[in-house]
Amino acid sequence: MVLAIAVLVFLLGLPLLALLVRVPSGSLLARLGDPLIQDALRLSLFTSLLSTAIVVLLGTPVAYLLATRGWFPGRNVLETIIDLPMVLPPTVAGLALLLAFGRAGLAGHALSAFGFTLPFTTASVVVAQVFMSVPFFLTSARGGFASVPRSLTDAAATLRASEPYAFFRVVLPLSMPALIAGASMSCARALGEFGATITFAGNLPGVTQTMPLAVYVAFQTDLEASIALSVILMLLSFLLLVGLRVTPAGLAGGRPTAPRFVSTISR
Repeated sequence: MVLAIAVLVFLLGLPLLALLVRVPSGSLLARLGDPLIQDALRLSLFTSLLSTAIVVLLGTPVAYLLATRGWFPGRNVLETIIDLPMVLPPTVAGLALLLAFGRAGLAGHALSAFGFTLPFTTASVVVAQVFMSVPFFLTSARGGFASVPRSLTDAAATLRASEPYAFFRVVLPLSMPALIAGASMSCARALGEFGATITFAGNLPGVTQTMPLAVYVAFQTDLEASIALSVILMLLSFLLLVGLRVTPAGLAGGRPTAPRFVSTISR
């Protein structure tokens, strides 16, 4: 067991350490003043937060449906479509998005009729991030909803609570740790998205060039700049994951707790 842990830590930790030791702190701070890096960082934060909000808004009812309903026609197909982006190569996902929403795509003609072009815009970055990150939220949210004891919702029903009321006052508070964990993982995935973005949205500075794309461009001409950008992106992801683990949601391990239910009922 100790040997397995040591090998795994070595395999995962050494590449990260290699990035850190190659960038002096002064150089890293200086790179943050580069307007191109600031634009990429600002765009990455904006699009990842927006895509996470969309994922939570659209994914929460779907996760609740899958967690609380039994078999229904098309369930297996729906679950497969939801999970597919996790195993689909990002470049394939980007090409699929382009063929679906491009000017000559399946939905592109309808969008063009309204004067709206999606590819190679900031909106296309958000779409690519939503496509690739939604399974991470749904997996966690579905587990959180499923872990709420059925007896609690049955008790709410015996008190004549409607299903929407029971959802917002009982199920949602108890599932909140899992929802926060899923949203954080979805945000981290969106922040690091590269393949689908560059294929569907392109690499336009200030418009679609997020931090991962800026790393790719800098790697071709300036190795030190690409290392600095990589460290910045790695630190952002690290802080996001550490923040998740030190919050009450992270400490609860994504599990519903009885005291929160008791306080909900008492109110």
